[in-house]
Amino acid sequence: MQHHVIVSFGKDSEFEFKFSSGAPSDVARKWFDHEFTVLECDVATPTGKILAVDRILSVARYAGAARFRDQHTWADQFAKNTAALLGRELIRVDVEHYSIGY
Repeated sequence: MQHHVIVSFGKDSEFEFKFSSGAPSDVARKWFDHEFTVLECDVATPTGKILAVDRILSVARYAGAARFRDQHTWADQFAKNTAALLGRELIRVDVEHYSIGY
């Protein structure tokens, strides 16, 4: 399966990733748990549960566009783990509007 992940921080700041295989979903979940903790992400949810999309959006937001631009290995891991966690071919992570589209 071919995956296409777009991470957008606004009109002039988008990062595209295309690849044929992602990580196993359990590895992806652990990667996001680790990054969520390391980046000291904070998400307010009414139920107290943090959903996968909240983790993905928070990690992208707290990492910032500079990390996607400057740390290519990390950015590739983000994209592959996002695809593994969500199981979709086309994913748009819109950090500016805090939303994920398929």
